[in-house]
Amino acid sequence: MELVTKKRLTIVTGRANSALAEEVGTHLGVPLSEVQIAEFANGELHCRFGESIRGADLFIFQSHASTETMSVNDAIMEQLIMVDAAKRASAKRITVVAPFYGYGRQDRKAEGREPITAKLLANMFEVAGAKRIVSVDLHSGQIQGFFDGPVDHLTAMPVLVDWMAEHLGDDLVVVSPDAGRVKVAERYANALHADLAIVHKRRVKGVKNQVEAKDVVGEVEGRTCVLIDDMIDTAGTICAAADQLAEKGASAVYCAATHGVFSGPAIERLEASALEKVVITNTLPLPEEKRIDKIEVLSAARIIADAIDAVFEDTSVSEIFDGQNQH
Repeated sequence: MELVTKKRLTIVTGRANSALAEEVGTHLGVPLSEVQIAEFANGELHCRFGESIRGADLFIFQSHASTETMSVNDAIMEQLIMVDAAKRASAKRITVVAPFYGYGRQDRKAEGREPITAKLLANMFEVAGAKRIVSVDLHSGQIQGFFDGPVDHLTAMPVLVDWMAEHLGDDLVVVSPDAGRVKVAERYANALHADLAIVHKRRVKGVKNQVEAKDVVGEVEGRTCVLIDDMIDTAGTICAAADQLAEKGASAVYCAATHGVFSGPAIERLEASALEKVVITNTLPLPEEKRIDKIEVLSAARIIADAIDAVFEDTSVSEIFDGQNQH
C-alpha cells in the first residue's frame, strides 16, 4: 500500500493582531481557520480548534502585543496554548508566526543577576511543540540561534525603503539613533544611495527608559534626515535623536521603524518632538487613540505572506529579500 502525502496550508490567529493575520490570509488566498479562545472566570485561557487540523502544515499567528483587553504576557501565553493544542490535535508541522517577538530586548545579560528572556521564550515555544518560528526584524540577529529549529527572520526594509524613496527625495541622510543600530542604518543607506550619520547617545545607568543624546557624527545641516530603528517603545531614544538633529541644522527629520510599541509617554513625546513623520508597519496593532497625524502605518502583510508561502512550498525565504534579512 502506498500513500502520497498531501500538505494543507492552514492559518489560525490569536486575538492580539488578527487584522494583520486576515490580511496575510487574503494575500495567500487562504481563509483563516476557526479557533475558539475563551477565558475561565479566573483569567486562565482555553483554546479549541474548530475543525480537524490532523496532518496540516499549521501557521499559528500572534503578535506579542498588549491591547485594551490583554497584556503582552497574555498574548504569548495564548499562542503557547494554541501550539500545545495543535500538537495534541496531530498537526503535521507547527510554525509560530510572531511578527513582533516579545522579550527580544533581553537577549543577553547587560548586568549581573539578569535573565535572558528572549532565550526563555524560544525554549517555551519549543517545549510547546513549535517546529519553526517566523518573525519580522528581531531586536538582534542572535535571537535566531536561541531556537533549535529553523527561524525565518524577515525584514520590513523593502516596505520602508519604498516609502522613503517615494516621499523623501534624493538628498537624504540615513541616521542611526545609537551605535548599536549602525549596521542596520548602513543597509538602508546603501539601498537608498544615501549618506549615513550616527547620533551618539548615553543611557542613564540604573534608570530604565531614560536616554541622553550627546552628539551627531556626520553632515546633516540643511538636509533631510531619517532615523532608522527596529522599534519605538517609549520614544525617548528617537525623540532625543530627532531634537539633536534639528539642533544641528537638519532641514527635516523623519523616523522609520518596523514595530510601533508606543508605551507610556510615547505619543506625547512624538507630538512634541522635531519629527515630521513617523513611519511604522502593522506588525503591532495601533489603537485609535494613538493614531496621530505624525504616524503613518504601512502593511507588512505581503512580506509575511510571501514568507509563509515559501515555507509551505519549501522554497527560499532569503531570496524574497535578496539576502538582506540575514542579519
